[in-house]
Amino acid sequence: MRLDKYLCESTDLTRSQARTVLASGEITVNGEVVKRGTHIMQDGDDVQWEGESLAIIGLRYIMLNKPAGYECSLRNSQHPSVMSLIDVDKRDRLHTVGRLDVETTGLILITDDGQWTHRIISPRHRCDKVYLATLAETLPQNAEELFLAGVLLEGEDKPTLPAVLERVDERSARLTIQEGKYHQVRRMFASLGNLVLALHRERIGPVSLDADLQPGESRYLTPAEVAALAQSSDGDAPA
Repeated sequence: MRLDKYLCESTDLTRSQARTVLASGEITVNGEVVKRGTHIMQDGDDVQWEGESLAIIGLRYIMLNKPAGYECSLRNSQHPSVMSLIDVDKRDRLHTVGRLDVETTGLILITDDGQWTHRIISPRHRCDKVYLATLAETLPQNAEELFLAGVLLEGEDKPTLPAVLERVDERSARLTIQEGKYHQVRRMFASLGNLVLALHRERIGPVSLDADLQPGESRYLTPAEVAALAQSSDGDAPA
């Protein structure tokens, strides 16, 4: 790999900035100052910038506890992006795996691995997504049966896939769905004449949000979690 490209891949430098840093003599390769874009061995050469060894930034897989008031889009908006909560190099490479709407809180996945994302959101696979909903009204006695049979959402021509409803108390419930229609959870409760006051995603597939991860905090997924998620998820849209 060319040295200037290596600098871009291992730091936040742009290509032009990397060339400037090289020309200034700030880069050493195996202890010798290098001022031009020579080729290097990624795994064999020791590249240092101001005395610190550099390494290519690998693919990243992150769990974030999304607070309310943040959105999962990168476009300009009145709301800040969840990406502003992640303090990592090359943040512009990251994207969310699916989305949560601005007011929905809880588990969101973030990565720069497009193939992994594609496997997770592929409609060929169905993955449990679990939400805790706080409701404005009590649920009808047959809510479990209605959701298990599938409900026809406004504007849709096919009912939802079967969903499992678990009552937590009179005005809160845990809902497990296996698809990701736009604002699906809110629309499902709306079909029963109920309003969702608060919505929190607790789990995607086999991975649950860490209980000690505070709103706005994040951590890297373990290799086992990364592998398990790649095999178990469905399309995702704002809940």
